[in-house]
Amino acid sequence: WNLTMQYMLMLNEPESEFAKRNDPAAAGAYWGGWNAFIGAMAQAGIIVKGDGLMGPATATTVRVRDGKRLVQDGPFADTKEQLGGYFVIEVPDLDAALDWAARAPCAQMASVEVRPVMPPPMQA
Repeated sequence: WNLTMQYMLMLNEPESEFAKRNDPAAAGAYWGGWNAFIGAMAQAGIIVKGDGLMGPATATTVRVRDGKRLVQDGPFADTKEQLGGYFVIEVPDLDAALDWAARAPCAQMASVEVRPVMPPPMQA
């Protein structure tokens, strides 16, 4: 009987926040906010897995149309927010996952998408 569920927090950021990662004047505050958030989750013991992602300019998108592979440099769409990283956390319920998502620094200027992780399929 499992009393917890796993949720993925998909951390979206605008390009202006990605730029702060390597800006000497802004990087300290940027990473300080993330380190505090990550430290709080680690102390709570809820992190299953997590990674930051390189900026959207490093993305390559693959589509298959009419049997042909189409490769495009860049993210999947021209949007104001791009995926900056993710965490899979293990918490009691959606409300707890939403509470953690609201604490992410990117929730202040962009968004955090929260989704339940699918359990493994039943084996016949």
